[in-house]
Amino acid sequence: MAIPVIDNWRNYFHTEDEGLGSSYERVILNQLLTRICQKYEIQKVLEAPLFGFTGISGINSMNMAREGKEITLIDDNSERLVMIEKLWKECKFPVNLLYSENFLSLPTDDNEFDMSWNFSALWFVQNLESFLTELDRITKRVILIIVPNRTGPGFILQKIMGKKRYNKFVNLSWIKFSRFSRIMNSLGWQLIEERLIDCPPWPDIGMKKELFAKKLCLGFLLDKDVDETEGASIMSYYRGKDEDFPQRMLKYNRLEQLLPEILKRFWAHHHYYLYIRKPVSS
Repeated sequence: MAIPVIDNWRNYFHTEDEGLGSSYERVILNQLLTRICQKYEIQKVLEAPLFGFTGISGINSMNMAREGKEITLIDDNSERLVMIEKLWKECKFPVNLLYSENFLSLPTDDNEFDMSWNFSALWFVQNLESFLTELDRITKRVILIIVPNRTGPGFILQKIMGKKRYNKFVNLSWIKFSRFSRIMNSLGWQLIEERLIDCPPWPDIGMKKELFAKKLCLGFLLDKDVDETEGASIMSYYRGKDEDFPQRMLKYNRLEQLLPEILKRFWAHHHYYLYIRKPVSS
């Protein structure tokens, strides 16, 4: 959730070192997306906006492509789209990349996608109601919205410390449940599931978790299989060279499995909201 990614997002394409925090986050996110796709028989997926506060841009939906889903990504930065296209080609996954200047109008047909979703990206759109109205227009079954956990200590601390930068680059009010839920209800969407997610044994801070653990003399908790000289990245897994990557990251999911929901509100990094269309009344 660290604000610096706004400035240094290009670096991740060169180093591919996302750190342990983002690497764990991606595996947990993939589990959620796989479950939703299976339950609702999802085949065509739109991710928009694709740019959020985490590591390498444009790969949140890559695991769904690996599982055979048709993926479309929309971004407002043409330079980033070129870099994303290169990365997807290297991994040999098909993807449809589209450009939208401000997300007020999405360049896709009505009811084109089974599912539309975004991850820590909602606060980048120019107008929330216009954007969600567009998602309603192009989506048939499921809309998934994932936002930072606003009650987590990492989010609160970074919001206070980076107040000026947040006000400049994002709209914090867009990620309030009361704000987007009201619009979703008015558009005819029903919230059927919401849960805190991404709950590893480290706080949501703008620092590499390897460095954080060492500062607190907790390095023994980290994955000894991660080569610090190469960094941690899910990209080797997507290239078919590291099939054990998800299992290694899941060594850190004890809190994810055992922590009560009420305590997750003070530790989990993200909160997801899953919507389906309301039944048409007779």
